[in-house]
Parts: sequence; C-alpha cells; structure tokens
Amino acid sequence: MNICVSSYSFSRLVREGSLKPENVIYKAKEMGFYGIEFAGLWVPEGMTALDYAKHVKDLAEDAGIKITGYSVGGNLLCNNQEEEIERLKGEVDVAHALGVNIMRHDVAYEPMPGGYKSFENNLPLLIKGVRAVTEYAESLGVRTSIENHGFYTQDSHRVEMLIDGVNSDNYGALLDLGNFLCVDEDPAKATGVLKNYVFSVHAKDFYFHDGDETPSSPGWFMTRGGNFLKGCAIGDGVVPVKKCLRILKNNGYNGNVTIEYEGTEDVLACISAGKNKLEDIIKEI
Repeated sequence: MNICVSSYSFSRLVREGSLKPENVIYKAKEMGFYGIEFAGLWVPEGMTALDYAKHVKDLAEDAGIKITGYSVGGNLLCNNQEEEIERLKGEVDVAHALGVNIMRHDVAYEPMPGGYKSFENNLPLLIKGVRAVTEYAESLGVRTSIENHGFYTQDSHRVEMLIDGVNSDNYGALLDLGNFLCVDEDPAKATGVLKNYVFSVHAKDFYFHDGDETPSSPGWFMTRGGNFLKGCAIGDGVVPVKKCLRILKNNGYNGNVTIEYEGTEDVLACISAGKNKLEDIIKEI
C-alpha cells in the first residue's frame, strides 16, 4: 500500500497564509509521501481550472511526487440535474488535465426540497446522474467514485446500493475509514460490506465524545446519532484503522491509502504522526 496525503489536510495552513497553495505539493514531497490527492484546486484569479490543473501537474512532476486523485463536491438532487451533470463532466476534464485516473465526486447531501425524503426513493435519480458522469469519465480514462461522506450518502448500505445500481466497472468507492462514525456506523463492519467496491482509501481518525454531554472545547461536530467527533492524528482516536486495512489487504487491496487530517491540533505534527503510524500498521498487517 502507498501512503499519500490529501491537500485538504493542509487547508488550515493555506487559509491562515502560512503555506502557499502551490507549496502544498513540495511539503507533501518533503514529508516523504508517495503521492498527493487534491480536494479541489485553489485556482488563482485570471486562470481557468483546466489551465491551473496543467500547471499543478507540471509542479508535481518537478517535485517528483505523484498526483493520485481528485475530489470534488456534487449534488445530483437539485432543480437542474442536467446542468450539474455537465458541471461534473467539467471536473472530469480537470482530473484528466491533472493526469489522474480516479476522481471522487459527491452525489447529494440531503433530499431535494419538495421531493422524496428517503434515500431509496431518490436512488433512481442518483443512479441516472452518476451513470452519465462516469460514462463520460470512462472515455477519458478516468474512474469515478463515491466517498462515504456528507451524511445522506454515508452509510455503507447506501454506498453499496448506489454503486450496484450504476452497475459500471468504472464506478466504485473511495472508502474513508473514519467517516462511517459520522453516521454512528462501525468502521470495520462497514469496511467489510464495501471491501469489493474499493478504488481508493482515506485514512483518518477521530476523538469520540458521548452525546449525553456536549464537549466544551472547539472542533467537535455532532454525528447523525447525536454523539460528537473531533479530528485527530491517526492512532490517537477511536477509528480501528489497523483492523480496516487488514480487511482490505486480505481482500486483495494494495492501492493508495491517503491521510486526511481535519483536527484542530498542530497540522504538520499530526500529519507526520499519522504517516508514521500508518507505516507501522502496514508493516504489521
């Protein structure tokens, strides 16, 4: 397994101005990562996303690091799905310009106002939109995927139903080992459900706080079941990262494992600690 890092892990440093967006590439290389996955691009004023993607690809080649994926938002439960499909096809073009062969796009965050509330009743509409995007992506050699992300499409059985419904070898899962906790689902059990659909993996960890009492320090967010989570370095929280990766390895997965840090502690220290922990885990399994 190759240990990579998401650009999202550095986003707080970029927002604070202590790290320039383009230097994220060089920082990832300096820290010893195999590759970097981009969660969107910080496109400078006056440049198109496509032109900037080509520039970022050149920077990565200069730094000697691979760009391993591209992740963007998306909402196919909207008033104009065809327009959203075309926008997502444009993001596929960006992924292609980056030189990556896998892109994650979200599909929905909540039911469409005035429409069906249940996931099952909205599933046909999601399948239609996703299939149109992945068919276009396949023509460019890009595979698309859904992440267990965004609450509405976060449960393992919902991810599985969508992938099975799209029924394309070009569409699979970006499996985030920590995100199942956001909907109070056991990560190891969920990994077992989705192990046959995995294109790529996010590794993250969370501190956990029971919902009977509200935590007072910053950075906590509420799960769908009323508990609280807060991002932390891999190995410091409750996510069974080792167990999940062993399930995947035993099922034949040997691809990228990308750190996505989203806590409030020292960013670089937590990313580095997470990398060291992942290296140990991968050796042990």
